[in-house]
Amino acid sequence: MIRAVIFDFDGTILDTETPAYLTLKEIYQKYGIELPLDEWCKCIGTRGGEFDPLGYLETCVGRPLDKEAILQRWRARHQKMVEQQRPLPGVERLLQEAKAKGLKVGLASSSDREVILHRLNMLDLLSDFDCVCTADDVEHVKPDPALYLLAVSRLGVRPEEAVAVEDSPNGALAAKRAGMRCVVVPNPMTEGLDFGEYDLRLDSLEELTVDGLLDGSAFSVSVKGERR
Repeated sequence: MIRAVIFDFDGTILDTETPAYLTLKEIYQKYGIELPLDEWCKCIGTRGGEFDPLGYLETCVGRPLDKEAILQRWRARHQKMVEQQRPLPGVERLLQEAKAKGLKVGLASSSDREVILHRLNMLDLLSDFDCVCTADDVEHVKPDPALYLLAVSRLGVRPEEAVAVEDSPNGALAAKRAGMRCVVVPNPMTEGLDFGEYDLRLDSLEELTVDGLLDGSAFSVSVKGERR
């Protein structure tokens, strides 16, 4: 029985990931360098990881760069683009449906708490969540399962009673490692990646209903015809 839905934030509730790539790509192009999408995608859904975008740029340029100044410019441009975004299609309806059906609603994000709370307040969505778990709450972020295990604990449910909603392979792996069902909804940055194990893949959250989660019909076959 499903008792909770736990959402990722970046790329799932709000498309922060496309602006992050595009704004960094602009910076790279000023140095005559192309930002490789396949390398950038390794960062999505986690933090740190295998690819250091500013270190890579410095290596390609072949001389020391003021990485802190570049980082500040990147963050400012990214934030400006993000503030123009609205929740992705289907998000607000699903949050309302989940509450109406008595489900617990959580958020598990590898981003910093200050950033996530600011953006939830910006979207007027903070009150829709019964718990918000971020990188500040755990030692290891996704693909480690710690964020999801913490979220189900705070919601008072077992992992098998919760569904994760994710947009990245790192997030999906974290959810499955935690013992949860996982719905993946790739965005333009992640749609070409190998997601490994998941229970349902959709093109948009508009295709998902809470009733489908509760009666199990959502997991019988994906909109792409893939049985999971």
